[in-house]
Amino acid sequence: MPLTDTAIRQAKPADKPFKLTDGGGLFLQIQPTGGKLWRMKYRFDGKEKLLALGAYPAVGLAAARKAHAAAREQLAAGIDPGAAKQEAKRAAKVASDNTFEAVARAWWAIWRKDKVEGTARNAIRTLELHVFPHIGKKPIAGIKPADILHLLRRIEAIGTTETLKRVRARIGEIYIHAIATGVAESNPAEGLHKALTTHQEKRRPALRATDLHEFFVRLDAVRISTMVKAAIRLQVLTFVRPGELRCPLWDEFDLDGATWVIPAERDRSRGLTGMKMKEEHIVPLSRQAVEILRELKATSGGHDLLFPNRNGQGRPISDGTVNQALRAMGYEAGQVTGAGFRATATGALLELGYRPDVIDKQLAHRERNQVFAAYSHHAQFMAERRAMMQGWADYLDEMRKGARIIPFPEATRG
Repeated sequence: MPLTDTAIRQAKPADKPFKLTDGGGLFLQIQPTGGKLWRMKYRFDGKEKLLALGAYPAVGLAAARKAHAAAREQLAAGIDPGAAKQEAKRAAKVASDNTFEAVARAWWAIWRKDKVEGTARNAIRTLELHVFPHIGKKPIAGIKPADILHLLRRIEAIGTTETLKRVRARIGEIYIHAIATGVAESNPAEGLHKALTTHQEKRRPALRATDLHEFFVRLDAVRISTMVKAAIRLQVLTFVRPGELRCPLWDEFDLDGATWVIPAERDRSRGLTGMKMKEEHIVPLSRQAVEILRELKATSGGHDLLFPNRNGQGRPISDGTVNQALRAMGYEAGQVTGAGFRATATGALLELGYRPDVIDKQLAHRERNQVFAAYSHHAQFMAERRAMMQGWADYLDEMRKGARIIPFPEATRG
């Protein structure tokens, strides 16, 4: 006789386990302790077996019957439901044990053995910054191309081409390892570069972080005016756009407060351009930048412009002044431009561990993702930006002294 909910609820334990049958091999076993366990008796390959279907009341009568029917369908298809259940458990454990982050760290432990410490540390830090927060906890075999494309586009929106290439390469190497060790069957990152806008964009000439020491050696040695050298140093320290750097008035600066406020517009009748995005922009100034500005102020002769044109007429230096100085330092146009320092700073700051949204805000970029733009429009991250700008200036000092390895921080910046 089929079971009822009433009969199950009223069943009392006895000294020994006993069964309440429901038919077709399904029964409820009542334990002396009061526990009630669903079981299914079946035969497979000539052997009698038991399949556990859960405990009552967590698994009710209707649910137990549904599980029983599914097991009978497996039997009809020549599948042992008990073995299938164990395989499902094993697969679930493999998935939980083989998250992207777990597999990536296993790959890194092998990959790092023939690498110098700085290179190995940089590689894992890049993953910690740009990859693990997005797909680290997902089973590596279940990650889709769209998952990876999403994180790559986030890097693309703020990062440099080199950072993007490095992350793509690391993900590809991790999937080669995953396929070789049997925890993934394919590489979902394959071919995704064709879906990125940087695939067709022209790169702006820029120095690599490893070129900065030589750059400062050349800057110290080149015979150009003190004012233009100061302009170049401020360009590197602040990484604002060239047009925003060559046109400031002294009243935009609060040197005691270490802050530069670039207005949305400047006096165009004097050839002064404001912000490209037509919004006021705040530049926190490092100690090093303030020192340069105080030296310039002392020799400004009362001029209202930071970088006045030597030909007078109340106009700023020309938009080619910095690039001409770079040519005098021995750099070709295809090697570096004033605008290229934005890319240099961005790439190095990402590697140093600063958050992409903080870097992006300091660059005064317009956010492409509309949802993120709604959030970031109100988020100024001033404390994080001020710390980052000082960290960047200190890093440049180390590069000037001849440091060669980018020192990663112990914890994520900002």
